[in-house]
Amino acid sequence: MSKLYPAKQTNINSSKKKSKKKQSLGGIIIRYFFQGLLILAPIVLTFYLIFFLLAFLDRLIPIPIPGVGLLIILGFITGIGFLSSTFLFKPFFQFLQQILLRVPLVKIIYTALQDLFSAFVSDKKKFETPVLVYVNKESGIKRLGFITQDDMDDFETVNEVAVYCPHSYNFSGDLFIVPKENVTLLENISSTDAMKFIVSGGIAGLESQREEDNTETDTKAAISNPEK
Repeated sequence: MSKLYPAKQTNINSSKKKSKKKQSLGGIIIRYFFQGLLILAPIVLTFYLIFFLLAFLDRLIPIPIPGVGLLIILGFITGIGFLSSTFLFKPFFQFLQQILLRVPLVKIIYTALQDLFSAFVSDKKKFETPVLVYVNKESGIKRLGFITQDDMDDFETVNEVAVYCPHSYNFSGDLFIVPKENVTLLENISSTDAMKFIVSGGIAGLESQREEDNTETDTKAAISNPEK
């Protein structure tokens, strides 16, 4: 019996080594799978959403030839933009706007949508100034947002600004009226990076700033080592 016991122990050790090899191989496969998923999922979802949006716009005008409806819509929107800036048609669009502003319920919806689109695509963009807002100075809690109004005289407030703080993973947010001394301008962060950082819940990095830092580092290295 004493001779057989070491043999059994050897078999047990060998079986443990085999199980470890199997586990390590399975772990490698799982790691590669999630790595591939991390690379492919954003690419596939991005193209899928773009295709879904383009297909939806194309179906608004029922033409059997794919893509023609989308081209008509894009051409129509561009044409309206061109006509609204001409001398002949500009008064007509202003008159139409005045009519919409006179209807009580329509006025609220129209002005809200107009201000929303103007905040993103007009010359007077609102989400261009990312800031940090002190929610509670005692605890040091801050929120990341954008200054949407820096003049609050209509609300009879002095030295205060309106800051919009979007929610993460949602198309909503909160509006705060805070004193100017509670707001810190983020001059080294672009509005795009700030919006991505907020919407992603802090997961997305500040890529533009990193690229600028890398460029400055490479430039300084090239100046200090001209031979290389």
